[in-house]
Amino acid sequence: MNLRLTDQVVFVAGSSRGIGRAIATALLEEGARVVFTGRNEETLERTIADVATAENHSRILPISGDFTDHNSIRSAFATTIGHFGRIDHLIANLGTGSGTPGATPPPDDWTRLFEQNFFASVRLTEACLPHLRNYGGSILYISSIVAVEATPAPLPYCAAKAALNNYAKNLSRHLAGDNIRVNTICPGNILFPGGTWERHLKKNREPVEAMLLSEVPQNRFGTPEEIASLAAYLCSPLAAFSTGGTYIMDGGQTRSI
Repeated sequence: MNLRLTDQVVFVAGSSRGIGRAIATALLEEGARVVFTGRNEETLERTIADVATAENHSRILPISGDFTDHNSIRSAFATTIGHFGRIDHLIANLGTGSGTPGATPPPDDWTRLFEQNFFASVRLTEACLPHLRNYGGSILYISSIVAVEATPAPLPYCAAKAALNNYAKNLSRHLAGDNIRVNTICPGNILFPGGTWERHLKKNREPVEAMLLSEVPQNRFGTPEEIASLAAYLCSPLAAFSTGGTYIMDGGQTRSI
């Protein structure tokens, strides 16, 4: 499908692996100019080596850094503007679900998981807004079904992702007049190399497979590429009337939404 993204500049935070990498690659395949980012420079370099071709290499800009940090964020956007001249879309794929389960997680978990899953995306957004306001465009947050459904995931992670969903919904109303759309994708259980579910499968496959059979009507994991297809569409002019949306992709797992 032609999503009419040719030469649009997309900054994808957290795109050296997993869902972020799949999103950045899908956008690249649609003709966009894409900023690939990641904390680990070696992982980022391997990703670029995998996706770069003679045809698309001029449309790729790799930037390594910690995008929970103010200085790294400002530097990354300055580099993007210096290289591509503009930013049309921001995709915030930041966070981790690693934490302590149970009703009383340690205080440090609340601080760390809100920092990584909520505040980092807010800082990224606020730093990018002056650039987006020049041309209009879109912001897309990668959240999780833990934001909308009771799950066994750590409470601080669930609360932080719920805060992100609410922030995105309200932000969309503030930015509509600037021709900036804001949407959120809430993935369910996504399997990819090096990800959480791959580790769980290696550690103890039986309960994971039982969970898929009992909780996910499609009885399978999702793929990063399936999330990426929706992400690319939501960035595109074909989704011009879509803002303030929360899009769940979980194989039917959620019950309450």
